Amino acid sequence: MKLLLRKNVSKLGIVGDIVEVADGYARNYLLPQGVATQPTEANIRALAEARRIAEKEREERRAALRAMADRIEGIEVTVAARANEEGVLYGSVGKKEIAAALSAEGHDVTEEQVLLKEPIRRLDNVSVDVELMEDVKAAVKVWVVRERPKGEEGEEAEEASPKKERGEAKAEAGMEAGTDDEGDTDS
Repeated sequence: MKLLLRKNVSKLGIVGDIVEVADGYARNYLLPQGVATQPTEANIRALAEARRIAEKEREERRAALRAMADRIEGIEVTVAARANEEGVLYGSVGKKEIAAALSAEGHDVTEEQVLLKEPIRRLDNVSVDVELMEDVKAAVKVWVVRERPKGEEGEEAEEASPKKERGEAKAEAGMEAGTDDEGDTDS
């Protein structure tokens, strides 16, 4: 069924596009939600200005996403995961973990934008594509490394822990004042 879009629809088109969709999609979603209408001359003329504005916004967004793709192209992120001695992960590293690692590095990437054919199941380095828009992509390198058990994180990590420092300071202050952790005095 041919319809005229009244709103932008991801992976379908922008305002003013005439699209061919399945009858069920048109009857059950696009028409009842007011997202599309019949492609008459009057409707096309009425949406001409909205289409011009939507095209301008789309080009601005594409330019911003291209700049972002240039920034993230070739960067490397590390994802720590539990693995056995042979390097096989106990679980897997998927789109969610990769998007979280990119976000932690300050790049606004969603799980849906990460293109991963299948989850990573071994300690490895993998090149992963990130699709920011249908024609804007970037490749990032993902290093999957062994997660250190809590007892092996190293003394540097323990010394730098603000939580531990606060706990030690509180314990020292409590001993000097003759109190325990709850603030009760020793009898």
